[in-house]
Amino acid sequence: MGGSSSGPGVHLVHLWPPHFTLPGHSSGDLGPHSGSALLVSLASEVQDLHLAQRKEMASGFSKEPSVGLLPEVPSLMETLSYSYCYVGIMTGPFFRYRTYLDWLEQPFPEAVPSLRPLLRRAWPAPLFGLLFLLSSHLFPLEAVREDAFYARPLPARLFYMIPVFFAFRMRFYVAWIAAECGCIAAGFGAYPIAAKARAGGGPTLQCPPPSSPEEATSLEYDYETIRNIDCYNTDFCVRVRDGMRYWNMTVQWWLAQYIYKSAPARSYVLRSAWTMLLSAYWHGLHPGYYLSFLTIPLCLAAEGSLESAVRPRLGPSGQQAWDWVHWLLKMRAYDYMCMGFVLLSMADTLRYWASVYFCIHVLALAGLGLGLALGGGGPRRRKVATPAQASPPAQEKLREE
Repeated sequence: MGGSSSGPGVHLVHLWPPHFTLPGHSSGDLGPHSGSALLVSLASEVQDLHLAQRKEMASGFSKEPSVGLLPEVPSLMETLSYSYCYVGIMTGPFFRYRTYLDWLEQPFPEAVPSLRPLLRRAWPAPLFGLLFLLSSHLFPLEAVREDAFYARPLPARLFYMIPVFFAFRMRFYVAWIAAECGCIAAGFGAYPIAAKARAGGGPTLQCPPPSSPEEATSLEYDYETIRNIDCYNTDFCVRVRDGMRYWNMTVQWWLAQYIYKSAPARSYVLRSAWTMLLSAYWHGLHPGYYLSFLTIPLCLAAEGSLESAVRPRLGPSGQQAWDWVHWLLKMRAYDYMCMGFVLLSMADTLRYWASVYFCIHVLALAGLGLGLALGGGGPRRRKVATPAQASPPAQEKLREE
């Protein structure tokens, strides 16, 4: 995970440097890092350094530094430089101070590739942009706020949330791809593949820096540290739980590391509810954010209970059919929750949800009840990936590195 963990002395501090947003959208829409996120992360990294130093003093001998550990506590000027780094101001992905420091101290920056990774990452953006313009033109969000919309038949009202969420995804795919390309163009977040870097956290394995330009050139690099979106898996993963991991990935790492792990509960669902509540607050004070985010824990509880109660009892073909139905319901749940995220107001969100009879809430409650009745527990990590979940070679080609 990059060696960082939150501690009891870390609190959110609202020190907001400027950062990139699309015109007409709040900063929470893109989920870019803020000064508070950066400083929480830096505080944790400094705390980790102090703990490592205390353990070293107590043991009486020096140990090899942990992965991602800071070499020293940054000065005030270094902290301000990190908070206002131009890469962070102009792009969205969250990054740790260790990532920023590794970028500054890259021994042979000219050996780090940027053009080819940038082109590989950027190629879908024009297509996504065209799809966004087309879908938002054919299915404008404003129509949902008009009285005439609610005179349409129920199937039409149910269908409408699908293209709305599609346009929502396409817009964010373009924005986040552009943000990642900004980092890649600067060589920011590049690590050797052997370091097995992960979004937000950085390297998970020790990887000594190259000692010569030739050695640096011979290495293969990736930009997983600043990857913020996995478009394929966002759309085609099976579970609600997995979909969250592939969306706004660097911020998801931050939320998991500093909010989820320190939540005042042990239950996965309750921890998720706490995390979603804080995430809604981070996005803004619009009621639609809270209505949408706080629907996620209910969906997580329902899918976890049903999956543990029913899926293991099915044969291979039954499990495959189960996964297809699960995926279909996952996408409809995200369509439904997206309406609160884009309509923003409580009145508009509840009006739309009421017009479709709160179908996802009803289905989730029914699924939770059925799963509990059948002896289902909470969400679990699957030990073996099913064919529907496995990544085919074609999927891997859509991923950047």
